[in-house]
Amino acid sequence: VQLQASGGGLAQAGESLRLSCATSGFTFSNYYMGWFRQPPGKEREFVAAISGGLTTYYADSVKGRFTISRSNMKRTLYLQMNSLTPEDTAIYYCAARSRGIVRIPTPNEFDYWGRGTQVTVSS
Repeated sequence: VQLQASGGGLAQAGESLRLSCATSGFTFSNYYMGWFRQPPGKEREFVAAISGGLTTYYADSVKGRFTISRSNMKRTLYLQMNSLTPEDTAIYYCAARSRGIVRIPTPNEFDYWGRGTQVTVSS
């Protein structure tokens, strides 16, 4: 199983970035997928999730600015991040869970994790 996040980098406040998470080794279309982030000196926190049936969940802090999506054909998860703020600075991780969940998930409920990609937003 592999999850490889990419697309991070430097952005100024108000700009956009799009993260991708390429996967292999499991039946992507059946998996519940999520994005988490870990700001400097803080614990890992939920950002967004999407079920196999395309139901989406968002943290309040990103609702209306971030959009999670998936391409089952490409086995890839995406996170479109708009109107970035310095508070979005973090390492962003993608994660996979074999079963669905109908509430905001916690990190320990996911089976597989990618290595993360750094997002830095300057003011």
